[in-house]
Amino acid sequence: MGSEGPPAVTIHLTGFKKFHGVSDNPTETIVSNLKEYTKKKGLSKGLILGSCTVLETAGQGALPALYQTLQSALSGKESESSSSGKIVWVHFGVNSGASRFAIEQQAVNEATFRCPDEMGWKPQKVPIIPADGGITRVRKTSLPVEEITKVLSKKGYEVMTSDDAGRFVCNYVYYHSLHFAEQNGTKSLFVHVPLFLTMDEETQMQFAACLLEVLASLC
Repeated sequence: MGSEGPPAVTIHLTGFKKFHGVSDNPTETIVSNLKEYTKKKGLSKGLILGSCTVLETAGQGALPALYQTLQSALSGKESESSSSGKIVWVHFGVNSGASRFAIEQQAVNEATFRCPDEMGWKPQKVPIIPADGGITRVRKTSLPVEEITKVLSKKGYEVMTSDDAGRFVCNYVYYHSLHFAEQNGTKSLFVHVPLFLTMDEETQMQFAACLLEVLASLC
C-alpha cells in the first residue's frame, strides 16, 4: 500500500467577485477558468485541483460561506485524495495598484476596511478572531514563501514576497484560513494579482497553473 509514491496534493482555490472600485475582478476569471485551462495543459501526477470557489468580497457577512467552503475540503479528504494526502488552500485577491504578483507570508488579526465591503460592513480596528488576541496578532503560512517566489521568478514571472496583505477582505479571509489550517492540518496561501489591464489574462492563467505545480513540488 505505501509504495505508491508520495501522497497526492489537493489544491483548492478561491477568488473574489467584484467590489468597490473593481467591477471586473481578475481573480473571479482565474478561479472560474483554471480547471478548464489545466485540463488542456495537464497537471503533474499526484497534483489534484480541487474546488474552485468565487467568494463575495465581504468579511463578517460572508463568513458562513467561507467556512462551508473550507470545511468541504475536509469532507472530501476520504474520497478524491486519500486521507494521507495533503490539502492546500490558495486564495487569490486583486491589488489594483500592483504591477506584479505578491505571495503573502502572513495575515494580521485586524479588520480595518477603507470602504464598506459588498455587504455594507466597515469595521475599524476590530480583531478578526477575538479569541486569538488583539489586533497585532500575526499568523504566518507554513508554506515556504521565499522558495515559492524564487522558483516562480526563475520561470520568468514578475513576483515578490509580501508581509502585508492589507487590512481589508483579503487579509480577513487569509487570517481565517490560516487559523483553520492550523486547526485542521491543512496549509494556506494568499496571492495578490494585478488587474488584467496591467498584466494580461493569459499571463495570469499561466502563472496560476505554474503556481499549482510549484506548490505541489514544495509541499
